[in-house]
Amino acid sequence: MRFSRRQFLAGAASLVLASSGRTPPVLAQERKGTRLILLGTKGGPRVGGSRNNPSTLLLINGVPYVIDFGAGTSRQLIAAGVPLNKLRYLYFTHLHSDHMLEYGPAVYNSWATGLRTRVDAYGPPPLKNTTQAFWEYMRFDVDTRIEDEGRPYPRPLLVVNEFDAPGIVMQNEDVKVTSAAVVHPPIKHAYGFRFDSKDRSIVISGDTNYAPGLVTLAKGADVLVHEVLYLPRLDKLLGQIPNAATLRKHLVDSHSVPEDVGRVAAQAQVKTVVLSHLVPGDDPDITDDMWSEGVRKHFKGPVIVGKDLMEI
Repeated sequence: MRFSRRQFLAGAASLVLASSGRTPPVLAQERKGTRLILLGTKGGPRVGGSRNNPSTLLLINGVPYVIDFGAGTSRQLIAAGVPLNKLRYLYFTHLHSDHMLEYGPAVYNSWATGLRTRVDAYGPPPLKNTTQAFWEYMRFDVDTRIEDEGRPYPRPLLVVNEFDAPGIVMQNEDVKVTSAAVVHPPIKHAYGFRFDSKDRSIVISGDTNYAPGLVTLAKGADVLVHEVLYLPRLDKLLGQIPNAATLRKHLVDSHSVPEDVGRVAAQAQVKTVVLSHLVPGDDPDITDDMWSEGVRKHFKGPVIVGKDLMEI
């Protein structure tokens, strides 16, 4: 993938604006085409450090499609220039907390800032139950604000589209979204997504070990955004955690080392690989070369180590 001077400058400006805490002066939604922006690039439920928890934004002809909602997603959307009351399409690869902790709060924040239009959420079970539980949790506040502040009732605005098998998730005039089952034990319903728009094809791996279904899903894609586990630094991450042995087994069984990311990318013949959902994501001693070295053993195309608010 080649980056034009305009694309490079736009990406650099977004990073500067993000670090300064200022909202970009031009709303992200005003630009056409398909844009990919990484909102959060650290895997796992722990918060803190220089990276936010997992979330990826696609802007397709100005309409936001948000994949996963880790902690901090609302603020990251604002930093990327997307007004919260313009949320439209939400996707969940699976329902581990680092992928959905800010699902309800982001919808609530959208409603609090003037949301008046439909929002569609797509994901596996138990997304419907999770959504209902959130509205129950917020019932007192929501009912109070409707009566006291004259706000509209928010629940009808959020439409949950739950699926439990791979296939076409949704399609409109701008994009076709397809899912494939991935390998993330012990979770049965874990999926990767492919977004085919008129100008780009982008695949989000979700959390997964090497998955043949993901290879098929990603065939010929322009961009593969893939999670990655850097095994040599895993013991430092676990440190003095009491459940270190059990957690280590889970991480190894359900995530991809760089070499496997490279295998998937090469077999799928994608054009560019973007590494995100980095585990461990808050270890400053892991360089970009360390993250990408194993990928390059199998994949000879461009490999980008994702950073929060990076646009590709």
